[in-house]
Amino acid sequence: MTVQPADGLSPAAAFPDPSHDQWQSLVEGVLRKSGKEVTGSAAEEALSTTLEDGLTTRPLYTAHDVSPDTGFPGFAPFTRGSRAEGNAAGGWDVRQRHALTDPARLNEAVLGDLENGVTSLWLTVGGPAGVPVEGLSRALDGVYLDLAPIALDAPADLDAAATELLRLYEDRGVAKAEARGTLGADPLGHEARTGVEADLAAAVRWAQRCDAEYPGLRAVSVDALPYHEAGGSAGEELGLSLATGVAYLRALTAAGMSVDAACGQLEFRYAATADQFLTIAKLRAARRLWARVAEASGAPAAGAQRQHAITSPVMMTRRDPWVNMLRTTLATLGAGVGGADSVTVLPFDHALGLPDAFARRIARNTSTILMEESHLARVIDPAGGSWYVERLTDELAAAAWAFFQETERAGGLPAALRSGTVAERLAATWSARSAKLARRKEPITGVSEFPMPGERPVEREPAADAYAGAPGGLPRVRRDEAFEALRARSDAHLAATGSRPKVFVAALGPAAAHTARASFAVNLFGAGGIEAVHDPVSVDADTAAGALTASGASVAVLCSSDALYAEQADAVSGALKAAGAARVFLAGRPGEYADVDAYVFAGCDAVAVLTSVLDRMGVA
Repeated sequence: MTVQPADGLSPAAAFPDPSHDQWQSLVEGVLRKSGKEVTGSAAEEALSTTLEDGLTTRPLYTAHDVSPDTGFPGFAPFTRGSRAEGNAAGGWDVRQRHALTDPARLNEAVLGDLENGVTSLWLTVGGPAGVPVEGLSRALDGVYLDLAPIALDAPADLDAAATELLRLYEDRGVAKAEARGTLGADPLGHEARTGVEADLAAAVRWAQRCDAEYPGLRAVSVDALPYHEAGGSAGEELGLSLATGVAYLRALTAAGMSVDAACGQLEFRYAATADQFLTIAKLRAARRLWARVAEASGAPAAGAQRQHAITSPVMMTRRDPWVNMLRTTLATLGAGVGGADSVTVLPFDHALGLPDAFARRIARNTSTILMEESHLARVIDPAGGSWYVERLTDELAAAAWAFFQETERAGGLPAALRSGTVAERLAATWSARSAKLARRKEPITGVSEFPMPGERPVEREPAADAYAGAPGGLPRVRRDEAFEALRARSDAHLAATGSRPKVFVAALGPAAAHTARASFAVNLFGAGGIEAVHDPVSVDADTAAGALTASGASVAVLCSSDALYAEQADAVSGALKAAGAARVFLAGRPGEYADVDAYVFAGCDAVAVLTSVLDRMGVA
């Protein structure tokens, strides 16, 4: 909020207000210098960014970018927060995830977390990836269950895990009114992951019991992560979460629960990504949309959505995993500013297996720093009033609502899952995104950009897969998967031969002429685990053949300026071919050079190029 000084003096009073047309004129001038002759609205569009769900972010937002009334925090439509005080009272709930199967090791881990800033526990119980139900008591030994909420993830053993948790509450003298957390019943989410047709009876039964006996426990989780992990967009994730929530509302009210009581049994789980503004908008849009569902169901006061945000598994990389610390920091910032009630930060080594103590420490401290040192939780809805965020929230909500309606027309979520409608929609979205990833239009630092092929991989104890052997269900994707497959081929070649596949960088002319494109080529080929040999610094038609032979490479890439290409590219590429180069690339836009086989440039399909190079090299 801007407060007018008491003396009435406005620091900006002497400066005229610039108009939108003036700003647009300046944009035209900047674009003109880069060779783009565009005017008017086209100039602004040239600086816009296209997102998924048909959304576009513009370079400038003003007070003229109107959006619906967002109300006040704690009041419908809850866009600004489900609680009037937001997270200002004590910050968001820091919920640490644990998937250890040994009760003693799990107990050591959870006690360490609770002593160092974690405020609730998310435990995988039962099945191949969780602690045995009979070991839950040992795992929670020393945990004050009236102070530390427990969130269960027990898709295969819900009844047994929930029964055991409630027994522990009773045995340890925890009053029913003091029990906090969620039992995690999510049969539709389990169906999305496994293809096993959902039975909602157990979820309904536990919801009825929690409503009657445990006012602080929620029985049902509406987990949107299966759709996010299958490659879905933010709008699709929101739309399918609404469809899931509506399906549970129908089942609970059909069993005799009121809409208010049924809404009170749901906790929604969303992915938080490194796109902090999209994460903020997604959580705000989710609350607004669920408030609309509650209003249409006749219980507007029950529309305050309880949200659990988890940093995206899709964005986590296996190579250069340290960068994941930065990704999760941005994601946590977005979740906190977006108003999530609980936040789980996945450890930076999550994609490699079970996290070590250091990784868990960094994960929990991410939330602590953002709350205690950056003071994010001290402001209620810090993004409120931002023209960009409010407009993005509105547009994302509209896209999600349209997909929700489409899912309902398909017969609701269960029918849409079983017919393949959901899978087809998510696959199409992921295919389009995969093309952007392959062309590095969506860069992955440490993987597709600035890779370190020589870095020793980080190794972790393997983590059991809770859904291994499932008969079907949605796929689980990662942004790094195409490049990871290329790097795995390089690793295998290293193990078999003692060296990595190589490409010779044939730089022409002085450093000023070739450095930019040589750096580009080194990064590009490094993304596929191909070692770039740039020695000597520059070559010509007389020295190229000897340099190629000395490098041990069978593939070469020419790097220089367009002017030097015109003078030397034909002669140097011919010399490289005569020396045995199986393939000669040129870093730059396609031209007409006799012995150049292919071209690499910003926006080319890097995955296709690297795959073809490894194939030609005979790297299995």
